[in-house]
Amino acid sequence: MLIKIYPENPNPKAIEQVVEVLKKGGLIIYPTDTIYGLGCDITNHRAIEAICKIRNIKPEKANFSFICYDLSHISDYIKPIDNTTFRVIKKALPGPFTFIFNASHMVPKMLSSNKKTVGIRVPDNNIAREIVRVLGNPILSTSIRDDDDIIEYSTDPELIHEKYEDLVNIVIDGGYGDNIPSTIVDCTTGDFEIIREGKGDLELYL
Repeated sequence: MLIKIYPENPNPKAIEQVVEVLKKGGLIIYPTDTIYGLGCDITNHRAIEAICKIRNIKPEKANFSFICYDLSHISDYIKPIDNTTFRVIKKALPGPFTFIFNASHMVPKMLSSNKKTVGIRVPDNNIAREIVRVLGNPILSTSIRDDDDIIEYSTDPELIHEKYEDLVNIVIDGGYGDNIPSTIVDCTTGDFEIIREGKGDLELYL
């Protein structure tokens, strides 16, 4: 199913429809402030396994991130961080960053059995954040990659729908996506180590 939702003013009924699908263990493809993501409710093990099957990876080896509504969600899933780190992420989020932290015991076991870390995203996109706010907990997220050698990420929601309609329950058309992923920043040691340069410029917030 392809649903059109406008990012400037997401329709509450459409958001509710998406949330109901997530609560039942469904998979969605949705826009962020960078590229389109494939997501599910982090509390649903079957849905996580379904995403792993699509991406052909094992849950414990996957580098998924959690899409959160704001910083209040984050503290549940990460171990305590120092004031300097908190100040930086408070300035940088919502924004095109994935911050990697040491995971707390609240992170589902199947996702942290090998890795004791978790990637956190608060995208600057009203659709993604409203879904999480109404759901009441983060959604698990992974990027939608393109088979094209030149274009690494799929940007057209209609083409994404054509490709994934038999694998997911809902594809949200929130307009064309970006082709540049988030900047990944490792904060597990107390420093800010850039793992992948992406859309976000961390220097602006340090």
